[in-house]
Amino acid sequence: MNLALKPVERPLALGEQVYHSLRALLRSGQIEHGRPLQEVQLAEHLGVSRTPVRQAMTRLASEGMLVSDGRSFVVPRLARHDVDEIYEVRFLIEPAAIRSVAAVSADPAVRAPLDAALAAAAAAHRAGDAPAFGEAHQRFRAAWLALVPNRRLVRAVEQYADHMQHIRALTLGKPPVRAIVLDGYRRVAAALAAGDGAAAAEAMTATLAEAKRAFVDAMELAES
Repeated sequence: MNLALKPVERPLALGEQVYHSLRALLRSGQIEHGRPLQEVQLAEHLGVSRTPVRQAMTRLASEGMLVSDGRSFVVPRLARHDVDEIYEVRFLIEPAAIRSVAAVSADPAVRAPLDAALAAAAAAHRAGDAPAFGEAHQRFRAAWLALVPNRRLVRAVEQYADHMQHIRALTLGKPPVRAIVLDGYRRVAAALAAGDGAAAAEAMTATLAEAKRAFVDAMELAES
């Protein structure tokens, strides 16, 4: 029997939807470290029971984005050694990931989302619009990660980059830091436009080094 049937598209399970909603909230950097996340309140906001909220927060805790304080979950406060460890991993995986993108990025059509995000970041920086710059920053990262063929590598990059959201929200409010980030992404974009994987990896390493320096400076200022 030949029937013109297409596979049924299954919506994400409720628990998966709650997980993605909470992860997006944490990635936005809107929740300060140490602030308790209450299951009841979150469940009411999301219109779900407490069970999928608890499951989602437990999963986020396993990924290092939350920690349990006994009664609830909180956003962890990063110490200097945490930053050192996170960046040690990022230095290993992000240059390798961006190197793999160079195989396809010389095509202007493929690179269009990257170029658009970079242009948006430059415009936001000129306007002194930190929130818009942050959005463009996220778009740029999402655009090049979408081109990485190894999706397991993408998940690793996203996980460890997400750990820096709270410090990133603080640092991107500073014009000198935005200038550093923008310059780094311009170098990455230029290497990708040339299809030069080695240069793209080198530019990403330099960008990460500058970002780490800015984050450490911001942490020291916040602590003092």
